Amino acid sequence: MHKFEIYKDKAGEFRVRFKYNSEIMFSTEGYKSKASAQNAIDSIKKNGPEAPVEDISVA
Repeated sequence: MHKFEIYKDKAGEFRVRFKYNSEIMFSTEGYKSKASAQNAIDSIKKNGPEAPVEDISVA
């Protein structure tokens, strides 16, 4: 199961994390409002599927 979670960090900011099978895959920067955190989720859902993968690792 995968899901987005909005939570408050120790500084009182809202963050978003994405979990897959209870493992945190990524988390966002802190946001001052819960609405901004929700906007981040909406943006990821809208733009993520079409985003290219750019491998900038050194071979």
